[in-house]
Amino acid sequence: MIIIKSDEEIKKIALASRIVAEALKRLGGMIGPGVSTKEIEEFVEDVITKMGGAPAFKGYRGYPSILCASINSEVVHGIPSKKRVLKEGDIISIDVGVIYKGFIGDGAKTYPVGKIGATARKLIDVTENSLYEGIKMAMPGKRVFDISFAIQNYVEKNGFSIVRNFVGHGVGKDLHEEPQVPNYGTPNKGPRLRKGMVLAIEPMVNAGRHEVAILDDGWTAVTVDGMLSAHFEHTVAITDDKPAILTTVE
Repeated sequence: MIIIKSDEEIKKIALASRIVAEALKRLGGMIGPGVSTKEIEEFVEDVITKMGGAPAFKGYRGYPSILCASINSEVVHGIPSKKRVLKEGDIISIDVGVIYKGFIGDGAKTYPVGKIGATARKLIDVTENSLYEGIKMAMPGKRVFDISFAIQNYVEKNGFSIVRNFVGHGVGKDLHEEPQVPNYGTPNKGPRLRKGMVLAIEPMVNAGRHEVAILDDGWTAVTVDGMLSAHFEHTVAITDDKPAILTTVE
């Protein structure tokens, strides 16, 4: 069942989402060669708690961390560790969820580590741009797969592939609500978008093939061909007219 949120509930989701956005913004200043993914986790946890929030991921379906830190060919759900240390030329995707006064915000961003190669730079840019192409379709009267198709079309026109195993989703009091929001599909299909729906839209884009595999930890998804992957996500509310991006510090 798709839950339509009131204006007051959307304001609460926006407060949680602002903490997510603030954490991701501040994180840009500390990511660099020599930093471990455990240090990233501790940094983000400090930001979240000082802003009055609580991590949404830790313990969710047994997940052991407060965030996902996925390096290079890791697509999503990479578990932070003291042993995973960033090096020059890496890219890292950070996915963060926050609970604030009973409501959840969810967001992700891929960061360069020092100087990165041309393919990595293009992958990051295309993935982020595809997110905004999808968000443009988050309008009342459109359908969920209009978002999906816009993302897929942009990504594939730029020579990359869309991950199919993981999808965006509704978000509110629960981290994953209906509807699912795939990043590929046929336009004018799926549930009709209505004012009051709140969606976590999150393209995951691979430099090579779209297929993924899960590592022995039961969580970390990697590209099957070892090629790079990037991930961006915003929590977005459907309003009377234009989409409202909630994961922002504005």
